[in-house]
Amino acid sequence: MKFIRVLLPLAGVGMLLFGVMRQEHLIVLTKAINICLECVGIG
Repeated sequence: MKFIRVLLPLAGVGMLLFGVMRQEHLIVLTKAINICLECVGIG
C-alpha cells in the first residue's frame, strides 16, 4: 500500500512534465480564451 502512495504522485508529476514539454498548456490556454470570447459574443 505504501508504494501506491509514492507511485501515484510521481506518475502525476511525470504526466504534468510531459504535457509541459509538449507545450499543451498553450493549447489549453488558447481554447479557454476562445470559449470565453464566444460566451461574451466577441469571437
